[in-house]
Amino acid sequence: MTQVAPTRAPRSQETSEGTSSRWLASLLWLVAAAMVALAAFLIVQHVTAATASSFVGELTNVPELPSNSGEAVLPPLEASLAQDYITRVANPHTIVVSQPRESALIYEVQKGDSIFGIAKKFNLKPESVLWANYDVLNDDPHMIEVGLKLIIPPTDGVYYKWKEGDTIESVAASFRVKPEDILLWPGNKLDITNPVIEPGQYVMVPGGRREFRTWVVPSIPRGPAGVNKSILGPGACDTGQGGAYGSGTFIWPTPQHVLSGNDYWDGHLAIDIAAGVGDPIYAADSGVVVYAGWISGGYGNMVMIDHGNGYQTLYAHLSAIRVGCGASVRQGQVIGLAGSTGRSTGPHLHFEVRYMGGFVNPWYVLP
Repeated sequence: MTQVAPTRAPRSQETSEGTSSRWLASLLWLVAAAMVALAAFLIVQHVTAATASSFVGELTNVPELPSNSGEAVLPPLEASLAQDYITRVANPHTIVVSQPRESALIYEVQKGDSIFGIAKKFNLKPESVLWANYDVLNDDPHMIEVGLKLIIPPTDGVYYKWKEGDTIESVAASFRVKPEDILLWPGNKLDITNPVIEPGQYVMVPGGRREFRTWVVPSIPRGPAGVNKSILGPGACDTGQGGAYGSGTFIWPTPQHVLSGNDYWDGHLAIDIAAGVGDPIYAADSGVVVYAGWISGGYGNMVMIDHGNGYQTLYAHLSAIRVGCGASVRQGQVIGLAGSTGRSTGPHLHFEVRYMGGFVNPWYVLP
């Protein structure tokens, strides 16, 4: 009997079927893993949302603080919640903005005062104080003295004493403001429908200004100018020809280099430099002394030097003078001692610089 061998698939076909089975198994595993990961993600999201909702719910039920409490008091919280809780601490102190002054004050001049310093105390411009006191100062800041009572206006401008025949329009035009600036200023307390101002009544002209009546010692030239002592004062002289000339550069005329009193401004064409009684006063540059002595106008003992190059310097309120009129002096030479003579509330040096007859701010030329 003949036996027939069983039929067997070719080897290449077996290999193909095994590979397909393995790829299918791998794909099923990947799908299963992805499903597990998605399920885990959804569970985490659900738990997180529930926790957040619970936290917000607890915060919305926090009791209010007592209205009369000066300090913040935390309500009872769970330990886990209290460490993340933020509260704003109440501040019982309130800053109240001070109202601007609407009425004038009376100030008594003290030792060491100046118009510039007084104005600074009241946050005003010096000209505002000067203009408010024309009756006693006549626009001259040197006329103040200890014990003098000054009007301090409520704001910058002209504190004006009303005269017979004045109108709001005429006064406004005189001080370069609009009529409504006067009419609407609260401190004037005017009825805008029927403003009535009596002669002698003071009215504030806010922002107003006028020209100064300038009080200065005239420039005295060197040379045979025929100086008349009866006009200028006993310290004048005929200086003749020649003499020392300046370098055009200046040094400080005092040991101290700080301000004490009036600065340079329209009503005070000089600076007041700090100095004690008896401190040396130096010539700021070389030149010829054209005045050395007492002079009227509040300057007291004064020295003026002509530097021969268009510049002149003036030194006032000296307690003593160490040079004579007509003498040549060198830069840095002691020409006098500091003091408080004339119209002065305390020792200092009133120092002026002039060029070709005009005034120069000393800060521009001092080192």
